[in-house]
Amino acid sequence: MGSGQLRGRSGGRPTLEEVAARAGVGRGTVSRVINGSPRVSEHTRAAVEEAVAELGYVPNTAARALAANRTDSIAVVVPEPESRFFSEPYFSDIIHGVGTALADTDMQLVLTFAGGDRERRSLAQYLAAHRVDGVLLVSVHADDPLPDLLQQLEIPAVISGRRSADEPLASVDSDNFAGARAAVNHLLGRGRRAIATITGRLDVYGAQRRLDGYRDALAEAGHRVDEALIAHGDFTEDGGRRAMTELLARRPGLDAVFAGSDVMAAGARQVLREAGRRIPDDVALVGFDDSAIARHMDPPLTSVRQPIAEMGRTMTDVLLAEIADTRPAPARRLTRRQIVLPTELVCRASS
Repeated sequence: MGSGQLRGRSGGRPTLEEVAARAGVGRGTVSRVINGSPRVSEHTRAAVEEAVAELGYVPNTAARALAANRTDSIAVVVPEPESRFFSEPYFSDIIHGVGTALADTDMQLVLTFAGGDRERRSLAQYLAAHRVDGVLLVSVHADDPLPDLLQQLEIPAVISGRRSADEPLASVDSDNFAGARAAVNHLLGRGRRAIATITGRLDVYGAQRRLDGYRDALAEAGHRVDEALIAHGDFTEDGGRRAMTELLARRPGLDAVFAGSDVMAAGARQVLREAGRRIPDDVALVGFDDSAIARHMDPPLTSVRQPIAEMGRTMTDVLLAEIADTRPAPARRLTRRQIVLPTELVCRASS
């Protein structure tokens, strides 16, 4: 008799207990068979599978996922300390976008930090056990071993921001180069001539591209790039303070600052105020991200908007497509998507 013609005693979907009764085994044995446990004899496994087929029993989502070598979960991996994750709006915006993309799916989201060596080793073991179907990597540094590990394990992965121009993983990025150019051109258009920049960590490709955009805009306008007007930060508020202090010591006559993030711009603003510099009268200030920090700063901060939540949504859509792609890994690698989303300068009172 076909499996579609039988129903459980209740008249609804057959239960695990009914499968057990038909196969003449206990409920736990049925569960072990469904979950692929090796601790079941072939005779018993065959009896349970026959009962499942006859009754048309459908396991719950988790059991189905196990049977198909799927976990129905994806990991967001942040190779940063937790303190940075909770202090920077960039990360919460990315997670918001990821959550939006997963809202209509059965996928669960696992958030994990890998800021230290011990955490990375633990994460490597977790990933090697294939506990997730795919990984979203956020804020990755050039020397981070995680992307290469994911490639070796052939786990579908998407990275937020490429590590280099020839990134082998699928990636979603914002146009850091064009955003920085727009910021510097805006300051030049306001008549500023001694334009400094505070970079993010240059082992992050996006930070390098923002510095490239700064240099390119000045060169195109016929201005010599003064290396003393370039200070290196680390995307933190404290890093912005330290870099701004260096810049004022080296070039006290500077009249504009382009900071590689709003958080660093906030740190720079504190130092400028303590030094008696008025914003924007004495020094114009521009940030990058267009986060809530920019809108609530005094004066409100001109900033380059990158569509962070949209990056999170797009990363997730690309990852779900990779997970669903059943082609062998070498074929999948040939069609990896590299998506760059546009940025936009939002002008406010700080410039």
